[in-house]
Amino acid sequence: MSPPKSPPAEPKSILYRAHAFLAICGVIYGLLMVLLFVPFIQTHVLYMNAIRIPWFAKYDVPEQYGFAPGKAVNLRLQAADNVSIGAWFVLADSYYQTIYPSSPESYTSPTREELLSDHIPRAVASRPTIIFFHGNMATRVFFLRVAYYKAFASRLGANVLAIDYRGFGDSDGTPSEDGLAKDARAAWDWVIEMKKHAGADRVQDLGDDVLIVGHSLGTAVAARLAAELSQENVKYRGVVLLSPFESIGNLLAEYHFFGVIPLMKPIHSIPGAGKILNWGLVHKFDTAARLHEIKEPILIAHAENDWDIPSSHSENLFAAILDPHLPAVPEVPLGPISWTKEDWDAFTQEKAFRVKAREALVTTYLIPDVGRIERFEKGGSKAVFFKTLHGGHDMIALQESVQEEMRRLYM
Repeated sequence: MSPPKSPPAEPKSILYRAHAFLAICGVIYGLLMVLLFVPFIQTHVLYMNAIRIPWFAKYDVPEQYGFAPGKAVNLRLQAADNVSIGAWFVLADSYYQTIYPSSPESYTSPTREELLSDHIPRAVASRPTIIFFHGNMATRVFFLRVAYYKAFASRLGANVLAIDYRGFGDSDGTPSEDGLAKDARAAWDWVIEMKKHAGADRVQDLGDDVLIVGHSLGTAVAARLAAELSQENVKYRGVVLLSPFESIGNLLAEYHFFGVIPLMKPIHSIPGAGKILNWGLVHKFDTAARLHEIKEPILIAHAENDWDIPSSHSENLFAAILDPHLPAVPEVPLGPISWTKEDWDAFTQEKAFRVKAREALVTTYLIPDVGRIERFEKGGSKAVFFKTLHGGHDMIALQESVQEEMRRLYM
């Protein structure tokens, strides 16, 4: 009689393979995290400027992207460090219609020289101008961004200057936090020069009808430009932050791959690892730290269904604007067990005072099927937070309700 056969070892084999797979995934994840500390890789991951969508763009032919002849002009701007960047200037609809004839046969498209020497200076002197800073990846020619310009030019009646940062599109150079700030200042200086060319004076007030608008990564660029202008006591119309983030460090801590997988959660679960990660960031883009320096009205707009940057970032930015105007609340100590009942009662009471103070400062409007608007104004400070129900990350600027709020606040 033969001995009984031993049971198959398949379950053990499956368990072994599962452990091996998880170990390999852990090693790959660790290597990716280490690579993020390499400045070259970090720069490319953050900006994604190598993805120049649409490929083979015709920057010098805006008409190819739906603009009427002569309505948009391709530009080259020079930053303070002599880096040349590409840009488009789009005339406001209301101005363009004054130069567009009633019949096509009588139309002669204005030359580039005529636009630069005559029409653009007159347009910036007679209409508001929006300087637009886009997000990472792609270029100023990307179809959604073109839709933004057209909406601003038509619905808001504003001229639009849209730039490609260094390293993006047809711009020279390599992107960096300080480099993007120089590009933003070059855009501002160009608009001011156009106003001077039109005969405007009062240098400090030349920008009082120039609105600074940023989307996604561009919100950090817009906030820095606005803060620097405020520090110089230079007037501007205001700043609009569309789908902003507090800082790159905070964004990484909460980032979800495809809106689902918490990519950095394993790192931040290790005590002290989050601080090390922030220390290793070459590009900080700390918008929250700059808000208190901005003196002109701020509009923050964010969609609830934004899967790229959670709307909690905008909630926190708006809270940072309100914070100096609210009573302070003591922080809970690391060892809260040391607090007495009286300490907790005082803490609870002060939190309640803070909630009531916020309710007195902020006016809230609920718009059915659209979202919630919160307005704050005190001592010269003015801020609006518009949390929409729709729009996602990339369509927030195309929400007509957001455009209407921009018009009410600035135009």
